[in-house]
Amino acid sequence: MSDTDNKKWKVLNSEYLSQEPWFTVRKDHVELPNGNQIQNYYVYEYPDWVCTIAITKDKRFVMVRQYRHGLQCTSLELCAGVCEEEDPSAEVSARRELLEETGYGNGKWELFMTTSANPGTHTNTTYCFLATDVEKISEQHLEATEDISVHLLSIDELVELLKKDEIRQSMHAAALWKYLATNHLI
Repeated sequence: MSDTDNKKWKVLNSEYLSQEPWFTVRKDHVELPNGNQIQNYYVYEYPDWVCTIAITKDKRFVMVRQYRHGLQCTSLELCAGVCEEEDPSAEVSARRELLEETGYGNGKWELFMTTSANPGTHTNTTYCFLATDVEKISEQHLEATEDISVHLLSIDELVELLKKDEIRQSMHAAALWKYLATNHLI
């Protein structure tokens, strides 16, 4: 792709409709490169997110199970969270979230995948890390609003859940499928 392929829209006006910690949304009036305008284009501003494919020394995948009110269901997911402003990097955020939510840590860490939940309307990026040889080093340190159980899955159990679409968080499923494909496990 060349720079001419990047046809940025011009923002003619922007108005915040809500500026809450978990619901910051603005309405932009934009002009497209061809001159057409969209009067009401809604953009959701979020901090960056992290998730971690954490694998223990004995090759078990560290997953969390929790209730998700949007879909009103309880589901298995990767350990994930928000990049806090005080965290100096996304990896620090990912390590913090893994330790807080699961009690697991240490191991070898690398950035595995960078995604966006929806680049058409969301301003943030999700950084997915691969942490291998993690080990249980503490108890969970959950916030008052968190009710999270930790589950250690074999590769076969993980593949079965993915095949049955039982890992509903799309960015987590994408990262896990990529892990399986990259390592020729499917």
